[in-house]
Amino acid sequence: MSGRIPTPPLARILDALGVGEHDIASHATLTGGTYNTVTRVTLTDGRDWVVKTPPPHTDALRYERDLLVNEVAFYTAAAQAGGPAVPRVVRSEPDPASPTGAYLVMTARPGRPWHEAGGAAGVDDEPGLRAELGGLVGRLHTVTGTAGFGYPAEPFGPLAPTWRAAFTAMAKAVLADAETYRARLPYPVDHIRTVLADAARVLDDVTRPALVHFDLWPGNLLVTGGPGARSIGGIIDGERMFWGDPVADFVSLALFSDIERDRDFLDGYARSAGGAVEFTDSLRTRYALYRSYLYLIMLVETVPRAVGPEAAEETRELVAPHLVDALAAARGGGA
Repeated sequence: MSGRIPTPPLARILDALGVGEHDIASHATLTGGTYNTVTRVTLTDGRDWVVKTPPPHTDALRYERDLLVNEVAFYTAAAQAGGPAVPRVVRSEPDPASPTGAYLVMTARPGRPWHEAGGAAGVDDEPGLRAELGGLVGRLHTVTGTAGFGYPAEPFGPLAPTWRAAFTAMAKAVLADAETYRARLPYPVDHIRTVLADAARVLDDVTRPALVHFDLWPGNLLVTGGPGARSIGGIIDGERMFWGDPVADFVSLALFSDIERDRDFLDGYARSAGGAVEFTDSLRTRYALYRSYLYLIMLVETVPRAVGPEAAEETRELVAPHLVDALAAARGGGA
C-alpha cells in the first residue's frame, strides 16, 4: 500500500514528530517481517524513515515483551561501530499506553534483502559480501554493555550479572513457552532442559556482555549495487538483540550450516574483531547451546503466531533435525 494519507496509529506517530499530510511524499507497508508492523515513509524534504509499531495481539513468547526497547538499544549501541549500515534512531516511544502507542522511527537504509538481490551469470559477489559482513559483525562485537547480560527490555527481570544466569533464564523461558503452547518438539521439554543445564558450565567462560544482534539471516541484511559491485547497505531488525556471548551471532549467520566453513566471513571478522576466532571445545559447546535456543524459538513460535498446520509442519520438518543435532553437540561437549 502506498499513498499520501497515513492511517492510525501511523498518523498519530507522524503528528507527534510534527509531520503533517502535506509533508508526506509517500508511505508503504513493508513485508517480510514476522512480528512488528513496518512502514516506510518518505517525506517531501527527502527524509526517508522506517516506522515500526508492535502488534496488537498478546500471544507471544516470553522474551518478546517490549521488543522495540531492544531494537532501540541495538541501534543506539551500534551507531558508531556499525557505520552507515546501521539505521539511526529518529525517535522512539516504548510505552504502549502513550497517546501514540509504542513506536520506533529510524532512518531507512538502502538496498534489498540479501536473499532477494539475485546475481548474474559468471559473477560471484558472495565471497566479498561475506568478508564485508564479517568485518561489520566483528566491529559490532567490540561494543560492550555496561549494565549486565540479557535482553535490554528485561522480560525476565533486571539484566543478569553473569552470562550463565542470563542464558539460563532465556532457555528456561522458551521451554516454559513450549509447555504453555504445547509445541511439538523432538524431545520432551524435561529432556531438553536437562541437556541445556548439563552443558551450561561453559557459559562461565563469557565475561564480557558483547552486543549481539541474534537475527542476522539474509532477510535482515540489505545489499546494494549491481552484480560484481555489491556491498552491505544495511543491518536491520535488531529487535532480538541481547548483551551476551558474540558467538551467539554465528547461529543466524550460518542458520542451518556451520560457521566454521565460512572462511570468507571469518577472515573479515578476524580483521575487525582483533584476531581469528579459536574454535575451542568451550566455543563449540556454547555454539551448540545457542543453536538449540534459536531452533527452539523457531519451533515454539509457530503456535502463538498461528501460522497454520501446513506451515507449522514444514517448519518442524526443517528445524527439528537441526535441534536434535545441536542438542547432541551440546551433550557431547560441542563435538
